Amino acid sequence: MTELSSVASEKWQPYKHPQPKESPPELVIPNAIPKDERIWVPVEENVWFRPLCLCVSRGYWMNLLRVRKSGVLSRHRHPMPVHAYVIKGEWRYLEHDWIATEGSYAYEAPGETHTLVVDPHVEEMITLFQVNGAMIYVDPDGRNTGYDDVFTRLDKCRAHYAQNGLGADYVDQFIR
Repeated sequence: MTELSSVASEKWQPYKHPQPKESPPELVIPNAIPKDERIWVPVEENVWFRPLCLCVSRGYWMNLLRVRKSGVLSRHRHPMPVHAYVIKGEWRYLEHDWIATEGSYAYEAPGETHTLVVDPHVEEMITLFQVNGAMIYVDPDGRNTGYDDVFTRLDKCRAHYAQNGLGADYVDQFIR
């Protein structure tokens, strides 16, 4: 065997040592956009989220947001950064002049307050969001009207899955 082929074959060998015992298991979700409608957790009429990872140890959650209506979804502030990737449709914020279209990535800076809108020509919007910390819902003057964090999202999932036959513990697979 030549030296070059020896190096190439070594690349195909798996790591030979145990993973850290404290490391949580990987999380792989084959059908992130589920075929079973019961997995989508309702937020309001024609608005749902689908949990992907609820990281209670770090205080963030990853989810798909699906919207099948036009209008204002929420005005909110984030104390930590948010990352978004638009899978289908589009959305925008009233406070900005950009539109997050299909295939777009958006970074939302900590401390920013914005109002999420889906316009009437959009039949369906699906966006992957990583929300760190919380979403603090506010009125137009910035007064707090409520919040969501990984724990309120977890509670909403448990209640929904308990009610629809999947079982309250269905959500446990997404907790890290």
